[in-house]
Formats: sequence, structure tokens, C-alpha cells
Amino acid sequence: MIPTVQTSAMSVLHSLSTRQASALLVHARTLQQSARAGAIQPLLNGKRLGLLCESADAPDAALFRRAAGELGAHVTHVPPSLTEASSPQEVAHTARLLGKLYDAVECQGMPPALVRRMGADAGVPVYDGIASRNHPTARLADQLDAGSPAADKRRFLLQALLLSTLV
Repeated sequence: MIPTVQTSAMSVLHSLSTRQASALLVHARTLQQSARAGAIQPLLNGKRLGLLCESADAPDAALFRRAAGELGAHVTHVPPSLTEASSPQEVAHTARLLGKLYDAVECQGMPPALVRRMGADAGVPVYDGIASRNHPTARLADQLDAGSPAADKRRFLLQALLLSTLV
């Protein structure tokens, strides 16, 4: 069974409790073992994820697409049009539209306050740079099996996070 991280639908996941971090690590280790055995399951099959970022080729965007894609999700790059100067109505309208189009939205390189504003209205999980090596959850990857490259450990942790909020 997949351990779940209890989060609200609009959580940006900036801080995790010890229990949530432990659940993510357990799940990431399970994914790591499945990958070694060549048995990754498409647990996000049918899920549509929006990736709001300037460059679809940036390393964090590529990591997000790979992590979600390996689990069967379809990721669509959406160039961000909102700024901190965007009106509350424009942010709310955009967030609601994204919430209708996608099962979750990853925002990369956007101001945290703007991401929080979007998360309040989207009705789906809105992540604030969860694929970034600077995201607080990325530090957990160091606790995974030392035999895997750092990029793979970050991918498994990201997959665990996606599964815990989308399944």
C-alpha cells in the first residue's frame, strides 16, 4: 500500500512533519526498489499535470516531466503569464481554469506568494517548485540508498510526492 502524505489540495508542501517525511521516504524507497526490478507501475496513468515554467528544457522541468511520465502522467508545458502585479481576479480566474484542465500544477520559477494565491483557487494540488534541488523535500533524497545517483534519488522522491498527493 502507498503511504500517504496528508496534505490539503492546495498545499505547496514547503514544510513536512517528521511523519510526512518518513512516509515519503518509505514510498520513495519502494519506488527505488521497483525501478531496480524493472517493475515501475503507471500509477498516474490518465492524470494530466500542468508545468508552469519559462523553459520546458530547464533541468527542473525535465526532472518533473520524467518523474511524472514514468508513472504514466501526461505533462503539458504552460508558459506562465501571471506576475506578482496580476490582479487577484486574473490570478483566481487562471487558477480555476488550470484546475479544470489539470489534476495538478507544478509552478517553477514563480514567486511563492503568487503560487500560494493560485493554490487557493485552483481546486487541485499546486506545487511550488517541487522538482527544484532547492525545494525542502529535495534534502530528503540524501536519505535514500547511496547506490543510486543523486538525480535518481530526487526523481524517486518526487514520484513519491506526486503519488502521495494525486492517488
